[in-house]
Amino acid sequence: MVILRDDKRIARLAQIGKITSFAGMGALVAGLFLVFLPNTANLFFYQLLALFAGWSLSQVGIYLSRQYLVDNRADMILDEVLQKVARDGRIYHYLLPAQHVLLIPTGIIVFVAKHHVGNISVEGDKWKQTGLGLRRWFGQERIGNPTREAAMSVEAIASYLNKNAPSVEEVPIGAMIVFTNKSNKELDLKNSSIPAMHYTKVKGYLRQQKREKPMPEEDFRAIQAAFDKKAAHLLEDAERVSVLEAAEE
Repeated sequence: MVILRDDKRIARLAQIGKITSFAGMGALVAGLFLVFLPNTANLFFYQLLALFAGWSLSQVGIYLSRQYLVDNRADMILDEVLQKVARDGRIYHYLLPAQHVLLIPTGIIVFVAKHHVGNISVEGDKWKQTGLGLRRWFGQERIGNPTREAAMSVEAIASYLNKNAPSVEEVPIGAMIVFTNKSNKELDLKNSSIPAMHYTKVKGYLRQQKREKPMPEEDFRAIQAAFDKKAAHLLEDAERVSVLEAAEE
């Protein structure tokens, strides 16, 4: 499987996560310090402003850190589970209108990765998350509606291909919602309107889908070319490394 990943974007967002975390902590400390000063109307306003800014920045920092600074990032987990079942595929991380897109001979799969905790259940396209306690206020993003996110991601990829691969008349695009938190298996997802599962079940699910008919070769190549446009800089770097290694030999 060919893995194409925007490492520069990951590093940039990870750095933003660090900066906002420290800025949030600084603003919270400043707000707490202001509490001990003689109270005036103006000072109270600045106290609230500092505490609100500190809380907001710290939440952004915690969220970005959990997404891009952890060892078990969503893209890394997807790579691990897809290596053996999509050997003839190409996966694009943080390069296309959807974050994680797998191109295989039978079509396209858009992955919506969720690193959420708590008790999560779904009925059709209605999602519910309970059991968070105080964690909901400290950096734990709410589950929202992954079904809608998946539909929007599929629509975004279809729109991209309409513009960049107009020769492909019918694009087989599917979507999967994958929960990547290793410690959270309190998931009741069997009634989801689209495939949704813990990452440990992805491999088995995709093996069952291998009976599908491959798309025409010319369509596959046209889609690959359209996707590779967004990864041109990565492919150029890979070719440059290959040339250098060949020269050294």
